[in-house]
Amino acid sequence: MTSTVKKGEIEEVFECQECSRQTSPTSGTVMHRSHLALEEWFWAAYLVATHTPGISALQIQRQLGIVGYKNAWHLLHRLRKGMVSDSRTKLSGLVEVDESFVGGTAKGKRGRGTADAENKSLVVGAIEVLVFEDSKGKRRERAGRLRLQLIQNANQENLGTFLSQNVETNSKVRTDGWKGYSETALMEYIHHVRVVGTGQLAHKKFPHIHRIFSNLKTWLTGTHHGVEPKHLPSYLDEYVFRFNRRNTPMAAFQTLLGISTQKKPVTLQDLM
Repeated sequence: MTSTVKKGEIEEVFECQECSRQTSPTSGTVMHRSHLALEEWFWAAYLVATHTPGISALQIQRQLGIVGYKNAWHLLHRLRKGMVSDSRTKLSGLVEVDESFVGGTAKGKRGRGTADAENKSLVVGAIEVLVFEDSKGKRRERAGRLRLQLIQNANQENLGTFLSQNVETNSKVRTDGWKGYSETALMEYIHHVRVVGTGQLAHKKFPHIHRIFSNLKTWLTGTHHGVEPKHLPSYLDEYVFRFNRRNTPMAAFQTLLGISTQKKPVTLQDLM
């Protein structure tokens, strides 16, 4: 096996002396056929995984000196494909579940009916609630792992499917009184209903998932200045990835590199 660098290419190409087959360090990964140097990919993965408020395509373009905004945008979206492990375990224990709308305002529409409005996306979220006692013996709660997903509407079929894909059976699921959380949707779970009389009480009865939605919206508008609905799932994957590894940024970097090598190549045409 010998290594060569083809004209017009940055990445090193390895060629077999016997069969002349060529390959590269990024062949078959999300970085396949990239014109960026492998070192730049590593820097990009490091910045995405460890930069607390996240990083936009424009910021990554400036940081790494990438030519063209579209190339930086493509790079980040390919890394986001490497943020979801196919072997990740489901949430368990006590799990708080709710939905929220992400996007622009919807004139003349309120509540869960705004999902049909332009640029308005419905996101369902589930977060583990870890119960512990503080130094004074008082019961406390803190957030564990998170899952977020884009759904068309909050009916029992969509909510039931989301739960079955992301939450272990027999877990205690805490929801509000919305009809989508029916007996059918929750038949494999211990359902704990907290009826919310007004919107002002929701953040008190479901503090963990509501804090997630609030921070998610701030992140999307602050760091990324808004996201097109068709690309929102990728941003949700990034938010979940970084939130679940918020206390171990270096481990997040290593995990991102590991998962990215197992994902299939993603072309710019696939993303547009």
